[in-house]
Amino acid sequence: MATTLTRDEVGSRILAGEHLLVFRGAVLRVPQFWLDAHPGGGLSILHYVGRDSTDEIEAYHADSIIPMVEKYTIGRLQDQLNPWEPFFPPVMGGWNFAAGKWTRTAELDASRTLLHESKPQNVAPTLLDITPPDSPMDLQEQALLSKHWKELHQRIKDLGLYQCRYITGYGPEFARYSTLGFLSWYTFQQGWIMTSAVFLGLLWHQVLFTVHDLGHLGVTGNWSMDRMFAILIGNLLNGLSIGWWSDNHNVHHLVTNHPMHDPDIEHLPFFAISPVFFGNVYSTYYKRTMDFDAFAKVVISIQHKIFYVVMLFARFNLFRLSYESLYRRAFDTRRARGHGWAWGAEVAACVAFWCWFSRVLVACGSWQKAFAYVLVSFATTSPLHITIVLSHFSMSTAELGPKESFAHRQLRTTTDIYTPQSLDFIHGGLQMQVAHHLFPRVPRHNLRIVTKMVQEFCDENEGVEFHEFGFVAGNQEMLGVLRGVAEMVGHFKVFANVANTEAMEAVQKKIRKQEVRLGAAQHGRSD
Repeated sequence: MATTLTRDEVGSRILAGEHLLVFRGAVLRVPQFWLDAHPGGGLSILHYVGRDSTDEIEAYHADSIIPMVEKYTIGRLQDQLNPWEPFFPPVMGGWNFAAGKWTRTAELDASRTLLHESKPQNVAPTLLDITPPDSPMDLQEQALLSKHWKELHQRIKDLGLYQCRYITGYGPEFARYSTLGFLSWYTFQQGWIMTSAVFLGLLWHQVLFTVHDLGHLGVTGNWSMDRMFAILIGNLLNGLSIGWWSDNHNVHHLVTNHPMHDPDIEHLPFFAISPVFFGNVYSTYYKRTMDFDAFAKVVISIQHKIFYVVMLFARFNLFRLSYESLYRRAFDTRRARGHGWAWGAEVAACVAFWCWFSRVLVACGSWQKAFAYVLVSFATTSPLHITIVLSHFSMSTAELGPKESFAHRQLRTTTDIYTPQSLDFIHGGLQMQVAHHLFPRVPRHNLRIVTKMVQEFCDENEGVEFHEFGFVAGNQEMLGVLRGVAEMVGHFKVFANVANTEAMEAVQKKIRKQEVRLGAAQHGRSD
């Protein structure tokens, strides 16, 4: 007979350093070796310790993978624990467990919403540390929404919309890639250097859509196959690291628009979409403080004016992030035990990229032309970055706690950018971000069909809304958010003082109540 676990037992084992997640009413214990080797990165798992991760696991894993997930089951929950009352994941509070001990590198403020860096402390968390702050979310309502999401998920599978359209989907794209590559080579041979740079930039822009699909295992569904293709297209052709992108993007999907956890909105000193970033908060992804220093204050105060200029150079930042990731992973022997060949293949492919691209630049004839070639080709890829930014920068960055369901969080933090179907090739289909965030493994070529189903889903469920803007309106909304935050820069000290005073008064009451409950629970166990 399977072991039955109580909520107190799950909490105690988490405090003892075990990585426990709830999946389909069962409790999974993720061992350290799998946390290190997980293809989606260990952080994506740590954000769900103590939480019901059923929807997230089903959204990100094919049915064939589920038996591998279930083998980590250590018991089942009591029937009355459905829906599950989640704990607060330790990593979100700055806690890390490794080598048999806890270390704390960041601490929550009095409101238990802002995370700030602290000196590393070898202390262990308490039950209060993994007790979530008060949340406006109703567990029963979120459980019902989750149930309806699962039903839609099954309908999408039954209709075959998870099947990749190799001929009708990737056939035209392969023809487009080949044409752009040929035109870049041909115009370069004719001496039309800048025209060649534009075509090369368009090629980079287009093929990254397929790299995105491969990173989500949306092409073959086999990790090794999709990763190898992604290395050939992403690393060799683009010079970017698919390993970095995969770790980054998976976390983004799971904690979308969370200022302290989502790397895709952590862009200080150039952008801030919430005044939360004024507080020198700690990033659990980058494991450092995002300093709101003097330079950041100046840049953020004009961010709405320089947005499109910065986007022209966004590709340079992707190179920086890619190579920082490859460097860090060179010393990460734990991850190497999982898929070590991928890191070596990535490095070799990036070296090969700079070999062929350097030859192109040398052939330009002068350093001035080579420099211009780099700027033009890199700037041509900017529409891709703008498309992704539009889908999230204007949306909510509020923290609603671990009671919030997967579907509610994605619908709250993501918007579609409506464009005619004839322009899908420009945005790669990724302007339909709502459906993509709800069902990340659905191939891009099926997103229009799924989007209509998601719109019906929102109409049928109270408390959720399908957000959509036209391309121009989407830009206006995004710039409005940037402008609004920019105007707060001069007043952020006043806001911070008021917020801290109110938080201290309100949260002290919460903590006292939690301490009373904790004391009663400990007294009951001692009896």
